Amino acid sequence: MGDPAEAAGSGDPRGGGLPQGEEQRGPQPPRGRGERGSAVKRWAAGGVALLAVLVLATAAAAAPLKIGYSIWVGYGPLFLAKEKGYYGKTEVQLANVEDPKQRFTALAAGQLDGLVSTIDTMVLYLKSGKEYQYVLALDDSNGGDGIVSKQTIKGVKELQGKKVAFAEGSVSHFFLSVLLKQDGLKQADIESVNMTAGDAGAAFVAGKVDAAVTWEPWLTKGKKTDFGHVLVDSSKTPGLITDVLIIRRDVIEKRRGDVQAVVKGWNQAVAFWEKNPKEGNAIMAKAVGGWLKELKDWEETIAGIKYYNAKNNTAFFGTPQKPGPMYQTVGNALEIWGSLGKLQGKFEPKDLITHAFIGK
Repeated sequence: MGDPAEAAGSGDPRGGGLPQGEEQRGPQPPRGRGERGSAVKRWAAGGVALLAVLVLATAAAAAPLKIGYSIWVGYGPLFLAKEKGYYGKTEVQLANVEDPKQRFTALAAGQLDGLVSTIDTMVLYLKSGKEYQYVLALDDSNGGDGIVSKQTIKGVKELQGKKVAFAEGSVSHFFLSVLLKQDGLKQADIESVNMTAGDAGAAFVAGKVDAAVTWEPWLTKGKKTDFGHVLVDSSKTPGLITDVLIIRRDVIEKRRGDVQAVVKGWNQAVAFWEKNPKEGNAIMAKAVGGWLKELKDWEETIAGIKYYNAKNNTAFFGTPQKPGPMYQTVGNALEIWGSLGKLQGKFEPKDLITHAFIGK
């Protein structure tokens, strides 16, 4: 599931692609206190300094919460909440950064407070495991992603030895790897062809590969050929390809109220959409824009996902004492990417998930 105009080198603008060197911004040295003078000058200087501190504190409190996103129907309620004023006094700034590598680089540099992407993507960008946390589940691929294959291939296990096209390091790669694992296979058991999801779909339709991991409209195009069918789609793997809100840990600690406001705003927006889908779709299509600006395109694409409402999130996250399905998806991401040598450290799902904002 993703943008047909895929980010260069990533295969999926929402996530995937292997991280490059990230810009690090260290602490800035304190400024000098100025020259000493008379008591009056010292009082005046102190007053100005205090005023500056108060102004800075006010500015910090009023600073918008900056969230990076790529153009995708799954992120629509973030815009709907903004349009409807569901964030309350918290100002939320949604910044379009299509390339996930650039999105995570901006997050690491403090230029973004958070971003939206798929669950499996975040673990690729962790170094210490203390940088970011999953705060909220946004949407789940519900048939929008899948594998098209030749009709002679009846199950995932039969992909062994076959030529399979997918974008390495992307959510499609993750999806395929989990399915292979479930059938006792690994990537070495297939003939991998690295290309974007769109190109993979086109290659399959052209008869150049035996199977392709892709999304709409290529799933439909693939099954419309006289030789192809949908081998499996994401409606059979709920919770596996899930978009989430990811926030820097320092922001979670310092701006809990603002983060909670985003979660609350999302829940209100989804509740509004559930009761008023036609109005909600029209607002979101216009606000998100890009390749989804036409309502027809929006409605066709949204059919392949499911939004997470407050109740869904509570069930998906579970509790620290009784973890929900999200823990399994994070665990799969750590295991899959770890086995492929893509992780920069060892991490545990419980350390990457926060329950602080769910169910409140």
